[in-house]
Amino acid sequence: MTLDWMDIGGATLRLGGPLCLAAMAGLISERSGVINIGLEGKMLAAAAGTSFVSAMTGNPLLGIAVGIASAVLFALLHAISVIVFRIDHVVSGMAINAVSFGITGYLAKLLTARGADQDFDSIPQPVFILFAIAAPLLIAWALRSTNWGLRLTAVGHSGAKSREAGVDPVKVRWNAQLWVGVLAGISGAMLVSQPEQFGVGMTAGRGFIALAALIFGGWRPIPTALAAFSFGFFDALQLRLQGEKVAGVEWPSQMWAALPYLLTLIALAGFLMKSRQPAALGKE
Repeated sequence: MTLDWMDIGGATLRLGGPLCLAAMAGLISERSGVINIGLEGKMLAAAAGTSFVSAMTGNPLLGIAVGIASAVLFALLHAISVIVFRIDHVVSGMAINAVSFGITGYLAKLLTARGADQDFDSIPQPVFILFAIAAPLLIAWALRSTNWGLRLTAVGHSGAKSREAGVDPVKVRWNAQLWVGVLAGISGAMLVSQPEQFGVGMTAGRGFIALAALIFGGWRPIPTALAAFSFGFFDALQLRLQGEKVAGVEWPSQMWAALPYLLTLIALAGFLMKSRQPAALGKE
């Protein structure tokens, strides 16, 4: 069996890009002290909004704008839940996922039943890939060199101490959730631009894999991005190995499909206890 490593490399960028952007969204949220289990739902909402509006209007830029707006809306709902009403962060995130799955699934079935054409012209993948590569670099710089980044880190370490220093943790966390929506929105738009059509539950756990990459990377932008693209590599590899013989044996396709998720579990088991999460994560 001969592997086309150029093809696998391109697929790694395409498959790892959405994971990287979602992981950056999770990083900004959790560096501010807000746990974000709801990345999956935000990505799914963005993918649905991008696909449906692009197909109906023929304008992919408008579709992406609506997709990002959908993710921002869910991010603000999460912010209202955890910042205003003090609902448990994990419970709120899981509720966001459930609502997103329900709404997007219903809309997809409704459009299918009406025979709506869901195909659309998408933004070229290299545009998304360049953004996915640039995002962690920009975020790493911002965390070290800007007031926004320093305040985000301070609030994630201790909201009470930040308040004593004149920084409003509530304002910082609201701002962080807006960025979460934008990045998760672009992630969902990139995901749906590959098949150029929305599928029910098409995120397939990628939001949780992005969280695993965040933990694997120790809540640091560059290591987190590398972890995300590593998961993308194994996803690309399993697609290439489908139906191929390895060591003279044709392994079940289900085994290869489970490879990225198995690696996610291994990463979590090996790094969860070693990673140093923000001190105020989920506590204030």
